[in-house]
Amino acid sequence: MASRQPEENLAEDAICLICLDFFTDPVSLECGHNFCRSCITQCWEKEEINSCPECREEFREETSEAVGSLANLAAKARELKLIPKEKESKLHCEEHEEELKLFCETDKKLICLICRDSREHREHRFLPIKEAVGMYKDRVKSSFDSLTQKKSAVLEMEQRQKQKISQIRKQSSSLQTHITSEFTKMHQILTEKEQRLIRDLREEAGKILKPMEENLREIQENLNSIEEKLSVGKTVGTKRRSDISEGEGLYFSLVQ
Repeated sequence: MASRQPEENLAEDAICLICLDFFTDPVSLECGHNFCRSCITQCWEKEEINSCPECREEFREETSEAVGSLANLAAKARELKLIPKEKESKLHCEEHEEELKLFCETDKKLICLICRDSREHREHRFLPIKEAVGMYKDRVKSSFDSLTQKKSAVLEMEQRQKQKISQIRKQSSSLQTHITSEFTKMHQILTEKEQRLIRDLREEAGKILKPMEENLREIQENLNSIEEKLSVGKTVGTKRRSDISEGEGLYFSLVQ
């Protein structure tokens, strides 16, 4: 098992991820991934944007560089007739041990020529493996591109939503500040108006009360004057009554 490991690694390093075969005229993209020149050319002819089929990095121009070391590696792998373990298990029928050359569209599985003629696959539709790989690869790529576009659209929607949320928060904060400022102004205006009304009321009350208070003083002065006169009158009357009583007593004494 240990002796097969370097050979398996050699085979895997010499495989193009598009055609799943050994490199033919391999080229390297700017992202570092390698493909057959014809494979990447055909792939880019079907796309509007040149991108790496593996990492999806996009390129403005069709830029690729020949890799001689990979070409030599692929040649050695062909000479040794190396087949990757994964490829080997997929290209041979487990039941008939024949090479898998067809794809059953009905059952969605790879089959050999003997399987095709069996009762199990009677009246099924078949495609050569390479044709099926190309067809389903295009479908997968189309689905991948569709999902990529949907992802971009969702990310754009997310970004717009975040911007709207940020905008609403800013507007709310600005409105709160404005409301606070306006109410502060209103409070100041009301306070000034309250103080002005109180001052006007006091002035008006003062104007009304001043003559009334002066009149009250005059009344009180007049009352005091009357009380003084009454007090003097009482004193005089008492004296007169005393004088009359004395006169009457003298009169009666003289008569007798």
